[in-house]
Amino acid sequence: MAEKKEVGKAQAIGSVLALAALGWYFFGGGVEHEAAKEMTKIEDQVANDSVTQYQIAKRNGNATDVCVAAGMVTAAYLQAKDEANYAAWKKTQSSDCAAAGMPTM
Repeated sequence: MAEKKEVGKAQAIGSVLALAALGWYFFGGGVEHEAAKEMTKIEDQVANDSVTQYQIAKRNGNATDVCVAAGMVTAAYLQAKDEANYAAWKKTQSSDCAAAGMPTM
């Protein structure tokens, strides 16, 4: 009978700890942290896809296509809050758009 009480106490303590861990995860920031990590991955993938699209436009499109694609890459890096790549692509956008006769702001 004493063994049953010890097992019952151990299960109760384990259950309380498990519930505390779940409570922290859902209400203490765990979910938000995971969501932020996933959002960063998505923003990075969008930026990478935009670079690929730019490269396709550069190989196969006209000057206007290249200007527009460069603008999309610039916007993707801005959305991803990647300041270094944003600045680099802003220069590329300005150059490509000037070549297309389309000034940028």
